[in-house]
Amino acid sequence: MALQQSDTPPPLSSQLNWPNKITLVRIFLTPLLLVFLISPEGWYPLVAAVIFLVAAFTDWLDGHLARSTNQITRLGQLLDPIADKLLVTAALVSLVGRQQVPAWMVVIILCRELAVTGLRAMAADQQIIIAADAFGKYKMVCFIAAALLLMLNLPVLDLPGIIILAIGMILSVISGIDYLRKYLAKVL
Repeated sequence: MALQQSDTPPPLSSQLNWPNKITLVRIFLTPLLLVFLISPEGWYPLVAAVIFLVAAFTDWLDGHLARSTNQITRLGQLLDPIADKLLVTAALVSLVGRQQVPAWMVVIILCRELAVTGLRAMAADQQIIIAADAFGKYKMVCFIAAALLLMLNLPVLDLPGIIILAIGMILSVISGIDYLRKYLAKVL
């Protein structure tokens, strides 16, 4: 059976709008962030923090721009969570490598991220949309704040950074359970 005109996805060029280009900037900033996170010496922590702040700002900017200009695309819906996960994973795993964050916390966070990504993929395959919840948004704010405090590599900021990361981890687990609950409510 041939595809109907309405079944063909729009060309990539029409989906590569400004919000999606901003999301791609966040993806390309992640390896640069890693370069400066690997070494906690000299100015590297400050440079890493600035790169991280710029990348985190693009997370807000691309979403705001997409919604306010009605430029939400399938590509953006795919790229944005990937860009978020890459950024947070790169920061947290690097901080584990620098022995500033307990590995068990990062394992819990990453397992939740992978589980929710898989759940979203299953839901999308079934044409089910699971909207982001407030817990998910707050956990991302906690992850950004915690990573920023910790990557500055100032001992006075370590305890507040770990506390904020722990709050984010708890919100992450709550959010993951909520995603599962919403999914099950739609399929059962």
